[in-house]
Amino acid sequence: MHIAWLGKKSPFCGNVTYGREITNALLERGHRVSFLHFAQEESAYPDWPDCPEVFLPFLYKSQLYTIPTLKSSKVLTRSLQELQPDLIHASLTLSPLDFRLPEICEELSLPLVATFHPAFDSKLRNIASSTQFLTYQLYAPFLARYDRVIVFSRLQRDLLVKLGVKKDILAVIPNGVDEKTYSPGYSALKSQIDAKRLFVYQGRISTEKNVEALLKAWKYSHMGRDCKLVIVGDGPLAASLKPFYGKEYGIIWLGFVADRQKRIDILRAADVFVLPSLVEGLSLSLLEAMACGVACIATDAGADGEVLETGAGAVINTQGVTTQLKTLLPLFRDQPELTKLLGKKARQRVLDRYTLAGNIKKLEQLYQRALQMKQSPQLSGFS
Repeated sequence: MHIAWLGKKSPFCGNVTYGREITNALLERGHRVSFLHFAQEESAYPDWPDCPEVFLPFLYKSQLYTIPTLKSSKVLTRSLQELQPDLIHASLTLSPLDFRLPEICEELSLPLVATFHPAFDSKLRNIASSTQFLTYQLYAPFLARYDRVIVFSRLQRDLLVKLGVKKDILAVIPNGVDEKTYSPGYSALKSQIDAKRLFVYQGRISTEKNVEALLKAWKYSHMGRDCKLVIVGDGPLAASLKPFYGKEYGIIWLGFVADRQKRIDILRAADVFVLPSLVEGLSLSLLEAMACGVACIATDAGADGEVLETGAGAVINTQGVTTQLKTLLPLFRDQPELTKLLGKKARQRVLDRYTLAGNIKKLEQLYQRALQMKQSPQLSGFS
């Protein structure tokens, strides 16, 4: 099968990781993939799939959204006519082009599959989550015109159904990780940074990720000289936070780490992974930590609470994150047997529900069904 993948290659975010992992897996399973993305020129990127690329012109792009040029839809249409794929899979980039895709695909008689990424807080308790809810409201009428829409959790599915998207075009296919690549193993990081207990955050340093709540809790908890908190990632708030939360508190800022093996080594060294987000979709960073056998603490934002439910980790509320972490951080510091047990349960949860192989199998079934429905519209959907 030839899949035209429309997604992101930069700047780094969960959407980029999703596209890289899925397209690599599709290629390994013998499919053809053409990667269409917003870029001005080809750029080197570690572990990127070896497949043909089409560069779509843009005016601006960020981790959150993209503004294409007026001619981008024409470039996309012409490219699809030349490529002649079997279907299009759009890993939606929060771009106005997302709204044109159903029309373009109808003109070309191509099945259109989308993955809808926007994070959310199902309880809609704050301004950030309300903004995310507006994104869902904006997208719902257009998603209804896609042949299939992939979401990561039943919470996302139920929210879109409430907004008018038919349930039979929505498929819940959670993110998956390669459990052989992301696995427990030896790492020298603890000895390199002189730590006996290591806590890790990995992700954007931005408002919705609520990293300052973790930093405050760490600072107020007086974790001791033997404990270190490693922050992996970059973002708009990094420069304003670093001066107040530095090495004097056992906090180490590593910035963005592009090399996957280095990120894995960090996770293998970790005792605890903390994700204090206010809004989420389904965090790949969380799944990667779990696959490496790390005990995890995460808020119930998005689908992360589903991932850790019934004992696979500690789930906290998005309200009062600092207060909750001030209780949990010393507990996880002082209870190594607890963290080992939770780490084992976390990895088993990934093996049971969130492997990349399981994700790809469901995706292939969805592709086949989308093709059949395009050829025979009278066929009903499937769950």
